[in-house]
Amino acid sequence: MRVAPPGTATVPADPDCVALAEIELCGELIIAASAADGERLSADLIDEVLRTAAGPDL
Repeated sequence: MRVAPPGTATVPADPDCVALAEIELCGELIIAASAADGERLSADLIDEVLRTAAGPDL
């Protein structure tokens, strides 16, 4: 399975760069969904694909 490249979530504030990063992340989710078993991706798999980490509770 492919995952988003490091640093995709931290793009400059340029709207074009933001849009391209969002499109790339959506594509990664689509790829993960097409390769996954079952109807839905688990929250853990979504986090893995989007390379998110749990932060401190606010």
